Amino acid sequence: MGSFPVEKNGAGPTTPANPQRRDATGARRTRVYWGDLSFYLCLGVLAATYVGLVLAMLAADFFYAMQEPGPVFSKLWTPEIRYAAWLSLISSTITTVLALWVATPIGYLMSRRDFSGKTFVDGILDIPIFLPPLVVGLSLLILFRKTPLAHIDNYFEIALHVPAVIIAQFAVAAAFAVRTLRQAFDEITPRCEQVALTLGCTRSQAFWRVVLPEARRGMLTAATLCWARALGEFGPVLVFAGSTRRRTEVLPVSVHMELSIGNLEGALGVSLLMVVIALFVLFTARYLGGVEQVAEGYVP
Repeated sequence: MGSFPVEKNGAGPTTPANPQRRDATGARRTRVYWGDLSFYLCLGVLAATYVGLVLAMLAADFFYAMQEPGPVFSKLWTPEIRYAAWLSLISSTITTVLALWVATPIGYLMSRRDFSGKTFVDGILDIPIFLPPLVVGLSLLILFRKTPLAHIDNYFEIALHVPAVIIAQFAVAAAFAVRTLRQAFDEITPRCEQVALTLGCTRSQAFWRVVLPEARRGMLTAATLCWARALGEFGPVLVFAGSTRRRTEVLPVSVHMELSIGNLEGALGVSLLMVVIALFVLFTARYLGGVEQVAEGYVP
């Protein structure tokens, strides 16, 4: 009779090796590896396509500007463009402050409290995001010119003046700030507030001393998004504030006005200025605290 193989240490019989099973396991592992590799390769190709498109657009602008630097950059030193740049920076900053002042309590309320009609209010807050920009501007113009608010407009000179620029920017940018801050408050556990309340804090004290410090990164994200959105707002500003030189002209309107007279170089110069400003604000915000997720799915 045959004998079973014995281990060298004499512990007992061993199981004969199964080369077919080992080969089958290795084949399955190989198939999984190549399947994962092809999956990530497809994702990488799609991501590289979009990233390449963004880089190609910026590179095309800069390369074209370098070919004709005189006509492109000389436009930036005119009094009209300098005024438009200052108005854009100041109005975007004021809009951001107002948007955060309004969006913070709204975002906190929508995150922490359940009330009747909350779904309806949530939908109303999304309307400025999904409405076409020109419709937002037209609605503001009718509101301040064809309703009882026309008396306020006549007294304070809102429509077709500088206040209209800020209101038009605020109407859209504040909606993005609300979405971002609500998400930030959702990520903060209510337990922190409950502990503060049990230690003797009022609801207001718990909000200012506990919740807001925890939401500072979300507020920075909201401020960055809001400021960038206000800087690039065009449709509502054009309709509600107009395009008067050295009065209601902001940088996006300057690009439109330069293109309307066929001055491609001047429009490119103003566009590059906006790109530089936007990149500076973005990287500054990342350096100061990080720009995290931005209103998922709400950027048109």
